[in-house]
Amino acid sequence: MGTRSRSLLRTLGRSLCTTAGPTHRNNNHHTHKYLDPNSFVGCWEAPRTPKEAEKRLAQLRREYAKQLKDTRKGYIHEMELLRLEKLRKDQATQEALRIANEERKKLKAEAAKVRAEERKLAQEEFRQTLFKERTEKLENWRMKEKLREEKKKEKSELLRRKSSMWVEESEMEKKLLDVAVATSAL
Repeated sequence: MGTRSRSLLRTLGRSLCTTAGPTHRNNNHHTHKYLDPNSFVGCWEAPRTPKEAEKRLAQLRREYAKQLKDTRKGYIHEMELLRLEKLRKDQATQEALRIANEERKKLKAEAAKVRAEERKLAQEEFRQTLFKERTEKLENWRMKEKLREEKKKEKSELLRRKSSMWVEESEMEKKLLDVAVATSAL
């Protein structure tokens, strides 16, 4: 490729870039907000004497310094307002966080109270159940003891009744003999 074709390509590329549509650079030109025209630009008229030129130049410098000082004051004032606004927002955020934390702590404490009450009720119910079971076991034991005592009494009563039918020693030989003869007869 020759230098002529390269330059032709560059020219063609540039023309395509500028005609292709608004790029960032071109778009910025349309959206940029310019400052108002400065009174210093284009205000200088050629003075007649150098002394007059110095005087006017000093006057322009003073006015420029004064405007710059006012602009700086305005900027400082704006920055202070922004700082105060940010400080106020930060304080409001911190206050909201503090209130939210307090609410969360209150809810936590209430939930803990409710759980403690539920636990207390469950323990009381458990104690009542244990007491009821113990009472039933004691009653069951007493009933069994009573039945044992009654059986013992019945046994001793039966033994007493049977012992009333006991044979005297003098008659015992005669009864033994009768029993022995009765069994042999069978």
